[in-house]
Amino acid sequence: MKKPLIALFSLLFTFALVSTVQAATTPLASVKSGDLIRGQSFTAVYYYGADGFRYVFPSDKVYFTWYKDFSTVKWVSDDDLTKIQIGGNVTYRPGVKMLKINSDPTVYAVSKNSTLRPIGSEMVAIDIYGKLWNKMIDDVPDAFFGNYQIGSKIEFPSQYSIASEKVEVTTVNEDKSLSAPTIVQITDAGYDTPTIHVTSGKAVKFINSGSLPHSVTEWDSIWGSGTLQPGETYSRYFIKKGTWMYYSTYDAKTKMTGAIIVE
Repeated sequence: MKKPLIALFSLLFTFALVSTVQAATTPLASVKSGDLIRGQSFTAVYYYGADGFRYVFPSDKVYFTWYKDFSTVKWVSDDDLTKIQIGGNVTYRPGVKMLKINSDPTVYAVSKNSTLRPIGSEMVAIDIYGKLWNKMIDDVPDAFFGNYQIGSKIEFPSQYSIASEKVEVTTVNEDKSLSAPTIVQITDAGYDTPTIHVTSGKAVKFINSGSLPHSVTEWDSIWGSGTLQPGETYSRYFIKKGTWMYYSTYDAKTKMTGAIIVE
């Protein structure tokens, strides 16, 4: 799956600032792309992506590069929260901060798609961020470095514009290039679209709209949804090009078989 490294352990204390007074819960059906959500029992805050996954903010420092406060966070029931698959971590918004990791002195500027671009010199950093550039650096724990990819080095100030970076990326959806998944409905009679074609890097979401339990299981059990009760969903990103055959373990293969052709 095209997902960054997930590190949830830090979230037990990350969002202590979020009010512990429970607000009215929002029905899962009312949660939409771009919403900030949290459950009832834990203070972790998530971004609900256009692809139907939830993306966790690994620290308050990351959160505040995107939002000023927690006023728009919606509460959902713990049960509903578990129905939304975790997609990975939210990374720093481009143009807001520079980053470095604890074990490496290299300073990076942040660009779209969680890309870190090494800054070539102190003079370049000053030209881009001003004389107080060294106050604009956040240390990122080594454990979270896997959330990012390394991009091209910034040798000249003209190669990086804070304003342009911020204009290009205003939401997490834009930063991660998230889009709505291809939907396959599971009915008691079979998959509504047995064969689908998707481009590499596209998510597919299966929805059990029948009245009985079903599953989405790759023929060689490389991946699978497990049991999907009526109303439950399963999503997966498909990167490797080729054909994935799948079936329902609750039904005969002659009845419940499908194929995903990744192009």
